[in-house]
Amino acid sequence: MDNMVEKKIVAIIPARGGSKRIPKKNIIDFEGKPMIAWTIEEAKKTKIFSDIVISTDDKEIAQTCKEYGAKVPFMREKYADDQSPVSLAVYETLEKLGFRYDIVVMLMPNCPLRKAREIKLSLLNFIRNNNKFQISSFRYGWMNPWWAHRIDKNTQRASPLYRKEIKMRSQDLEELHCPTGAIWIAEVEEFKKSKTFYGDDYTMFDIDWKAAVDIDDFDDLDFARAVAKLG
Repeated sequence: MDNMVEKKIVAIIPARGGSKRIPKKNIIDFEGKPMIAWTIEEAKKTKIFSDIVISTDDKEIAQTCKEYGAKVPFMREKYADDQSPVSLAVYETLEKLGFRYDIVVMLMPNCPLRKAREIKLSLLNFIRNNNKFQISSFRYGWMNPWWAHRIDKNTQRASPLYRKEIKMRSQDLEELHCPTGAIWIAEVEEFKKSKTFYGDDYTMFDIDWKAAVDIDDFDDLDFARAVAKLG
């Protein structure tokens, strides 16, 4: 952990106010507190961040985050629409903060089950391996993408994406890994140039599938609530 102490690390939590699939998603109740509060509290528990900064365009979200101990030094002025990549919102925040950190860690608030332990392990892996960009991921299990199909809406005729693999046993297929918005990390100087966490030679780091749960719609929310009860 000594290497972390030597670095100036910022956690940025992007939380725009215009979510459509789940209105007010970032501050709806999740297991007794606003969803975004789970991310703020776990970031604080790590004790490794110089600052925990919220990027939002919404005054209600900003106030909620302040109540849980995060900083909202300014309101987001750009990239709060449905089309803008979240990386650009992080870039805008770093720019306003003067790019004064060594490492940026983006923690999406719609991954409320990710704990301080996963954050610290991810950062330790990032630093030990001299990574420039690192995306959190989890290994696909029963939901096997090798067996994915397209289904014609009119005829219901199915066509597999992978014609060879659809006939193979699961134990004979190569492992695949899925990105999750839980913990994305980059060197600030490299991120400044790329403006994306998917920079050249980005790496992936697996976390526990429960910590990786990513909530985008109400089905995801029901699933996350069920997983939360597993402990």
